[in-house]
Amino acid sequence: MSAQTSNSKSGGALSRVAIWSHAFATGGGGMLIQATVASYFSIFMTDTFGVPAGAASIIMFIATLWDAINDPIMGGICDRTKSRWGRYRPYLLFCPIPLVIVSYFLFLAPSGMSDGGKIVYVAVFYILYGMLLTAIQMPLSALIPAMTKKDNERSLIIQLGVIMIAISFTIASSFTTDFVKFFGGKYGPLILIYGILMVVSFFALFKTAKERYLVEAQKRPVKEDLKVLVRHKKLFSILLVWCMASLGYGCMFSSSVYYIMYYQARPDLISKYMLTLSMGALFSMLVAMPIVLKLCKTAQRALQVTQGITLVCYLVLFIYGKNMTLLFVLSFIAALAASMEQGLINFLLVDTIDYIQLKENVSMNGMLSAIKGFAYKCGSTLTSSGILGILAVSGYVANDIQNQPESALLAINIIRFALPAATCVIIIVCLAFYPIQKYYPEIAKMKEKMHAIDGSDE
Repeated sequence: MSAQTSNSKSGGALSRVAIWSHAFATGGGGMLIQATVASYFSIFMTDTFGVPAGAASIIMFIATLWDAINDPIMGGICDRTKSRWGRYRPYLLFCPIPLVIVSYFLFLAPSGMSDGGKIVYVAVFYILYGMLLTAIQMPLSALIPAMTKKDNERSLIIQLGVIMIAISFTIASSFTTDFVKFFGGKYGPLILIYGILMVVSFFALFKTAKERYLVEAQKRPVKEDLKVLVRHKKLFSILLVWCMASLGYGCMFSSSVYYIMYYQARPDLISKYMLTLSMGALFSMLVAMPIVLKLCKTAQRALQVTQGITLVCYLVLFIYGKNMTLLFVLSFIAALAASMEQGLINFLLVDTIDYIQLKENVSMNGMLSAIKGFAYKCGSTLTSSGILGILAVSGYVANDIQNQPESALLAINIIRFALPAATCVIIIVCLAFYPIQKYYPEIAKMKEKMHAIDGSDE
């Protein structure tokens, strides 16, 4: 295998600076922005900016679906990029600042707009937000197998990244309402602070990360990459896992504000409940995931076990969620188990990249990261537009805590617990037939033969 430049010490090991830079780029300021959008943008649109729930649902569906469609385009572009900075690194340098600017305007909510103007405004900036996020996320994921062939280093990068993601989600989902109050009800200053952190972390990764394990850049059309994936139809079950992981995880955070505010009629508990979920996610990444991985041996088995635990919690809470003690305890356990999927699905991505390299002798890091992004954003599309769409048809009334119709309350309970429970079942079934596991010995032999171009490997 050919490669580009070295980022190694003696023996070819990655520097700690490179590993931590990737972790902060994955889960630092950028994730704080993403977590804020994921947890609060829907309710910001309907209850603050005044966009009708039905229109908001259509906006989220179109924007997120387009975002999912352009993922493979971006992945193909990344895999074919040639520059003095490498194949994936240029995007880490040039995309963060525009993303910060667009995110700021996303939460600006200009006054004096008509309903039509609000719809156009949100649609434009939400689409731009998704496209710029894609331009950052695809190269970031593709960079991991390009940086190192060692499973322990890849695992460390992924685990540190998801720990940072958990910390960011804890901060953003639990304390955003308090931060916004501090800034006089405005999201803008908070987004700018997060944005500065993001730009710094991505610049640090740009400076420290090197692309060492890549075959020559593809000269064929992007559609040929898609044909490769079609030839390996057995991988489609993994795409479904990525989609369902996004849908289940997204529902957990996006529906929780509605659930506590309207189903429980306790808006005073929103921060406490979101903190409970976030602490479950944080403990999941810091402590539970390494233990579960060690006990289960493989990421797919760990994912099955944790999804099973989540499923049980959700089914109980769908029926007995009115019990406040049970709600907080089982929600914490479910968040602890479910949040591991955010790290574990990245192991499935690395497996898929290795498998295609084994079978096709091509580096499709960017395209496969994009396909994962496509599947994940299909789940996000179902989450964002689905929640708003269900609320719209159920008779939901914005800002009316005490007088929601029974149909709206049932809908909120379904999207909080029943829908995520269904995603758990689908993930468990798909992973029972995980297609790559039997190729692990061949992949290990392939990686033994890989060398960085500078010859620094042992």
